[in-house]
Amino acid sequence: MTANKTITVLLIDDHPVVRSGYRRLLENTTDIKVVAEADNGELGCVLYQKYKPDIAIIDLNMPGIGGLETIYRIKKKNPHAKILVFSMHTNEPIVKRVLQMGVSGYITKEESAEQLLKAVRQVSQGRMYIDPEINSIALTELSMNSSNEPLDVLSKREFQLFQLLAEGNSIAQIAEILSISPKTVGVHHANIMKKLKLQNNLQLIRLAIRCNIICP
Repeated sequence: MTANKTITVLLIDDHPVVRSGYRRLLENTTDIKVVAEADNGELGCVLYQKYKPDIAIIDLNMPGIGGLETIYRIKKKNPHAKILVFSMHTNEPIVKRVLQMGVSGYITKEESAEQLLKAVRQVSQGRMYIDPEINSIALTELSMNSSNEPLDVLSKREFQLFQLLAEGNSIAQIAEILSISPKTVGVHHANIMKKLKLQNNLQLIRLAIRCNIICP
């Protein structure tokens, strides 16, 4: 990136007040411009293809397809997309899965405004930015070290379904959210239960709570 180039940003977050705050913060600079905003992942994917921003800032907790699926869809069409996750999640399974999806940065919403600006600029230069609070998790993941996390046996898609199931979504609802057939969801569900050695969805929910995927 040249010194005079403006960094273009797409904001994807379902809270209008939060997005408004992001926009004011980012545009109160001479080198960053917010080109579009989306309040859900479906719209975010459409706007990404329309504007091709330098960076997409994505929250993980959104209605509809959610942050993980939004990242998956953007990266599938644009493998070199620079995505900065800005989330409340600091638990290891979520952070590891997001890093495995090839994002360019991860920052928590507890960080200062200055850190967000630093992250945007660093990611725009092709460098990774990881929140210091979760950097040890990132280093473990990026170095390909093995882990004893039970959810590590799941594929990326299975992990997405695991989270949706743990949140109480039905097979039909998950099929609609992910735009796949109920039959495909059922196959993934069966594979998840087999890999995790679970007998029913209650055990799945208990495991999700133990791994901090959902709150009790």
